[in-house]
Amino acid sequence: MRVLLILLAGVSPAVLAQTQSPKRGLVFIPNSDHPEDNQIWAQAGSDLTWYYNYQWEPSPAFEDVTQEQFEFVPMLWGVTDGTGFLDSIRNRIKSGRAITHVLGFNEPDSPYSGGSNIQPSVAADVWVKNIAPLAEDGVQLGLPACTGGWGGIPWLQQFLGNCSELISTEDEKKNCTYDFVNIHWYGNFEGLASHMGSYAAAFPNTPQWITEYNLDHQDLPATESFYNISAEYLDRMDSVGRYSLYGSFRPQDSNVGPNAVMLNEDGHLTNIGSWYLGVSKTAVTNPQSGGRRLAVQMGIFVFNLMLGILLS
Repeated sequence: MRVLLILLAGVSPAVLAQTQSPKRGLVFIPNSDHPEDNQIWAQAGSDLTWYYNYQWEPSPAFEDVTQEQFEFVPMLWGVTDGTGFLDSIRNRIKSGRAITHVLGFNEPDSPYSGGSNIQPSVAADVWVKNIAPLAEDGVQLGLPACTGGWGGIPWLQQFLGNCSELISTEDEKKNCTYDFVNIHWYGNFEGLASHMGSYAAAFPNTPQWITEYNLDHQDLPATESFYNISAEYLDRMDSVGRYSLYGSFRPQDSNVGPNAVMLNEDGHLTNIGSWYLGVSKTAVTNPQSGGRRLAVQMGIFVFNLMLGILLS
């Protein structure tokens, strides 16, 4: 009992915090090694209302979940030939599936892993053929999601300029329309708030979707604190339409550090994962915990114990 009281005394109110929000969505990264993880995100009582998977088509893991329960938002990740994306979305709408939003290219300003690395003029041509016409179907259009680097907003401004050139005529200058901007950010909260402010200045009166964000490669207290502060801020800001934390995987699959994840090594919700889904509090206090790690540690302990006995 004394040990329990000591442990509880060391838990800060911030660690016990939990909020709910209709803005929350999922950056879905399917796990082929542990497909059971995929069902966690659409469980009964989850706070998540929408998801995207960097693809045109919804994920098979959620084929039994209705669009009303868990809205799928298609993304045109990179360059495509012809009008394949447009045709796919329109066919799905005609079949009765409600598609209300689409996302533009993923980090087109980045040549690194995950970035689609597209020149603004090329992206503008693909946008005009595949995304812009969807406005006629009542679909809301999200601008390409650039990185959190300094070149993101200039890329978007060049893209919109190229797009305007494509649709304008000698007699009339036109601008490509969009309904919201997408923002990516990896870093501390002050940086996130500042980055959102830069977008607000560049694209005034435009709703913001924060479609990738986290505090990457930091210790657990800092990461949990960042989540709680940023979630409260994004929930409170009227300018934020939706947001999706990047971290729906286990530590061994993470490229943002082992503490920024929603699942531990056994696929159980971490504090951040539990808070984000708005479900009951987790018993997992360390994202890197798990039966596999415990088994290894116990094996080492037993080996050392037996070795000590043999050598004594």
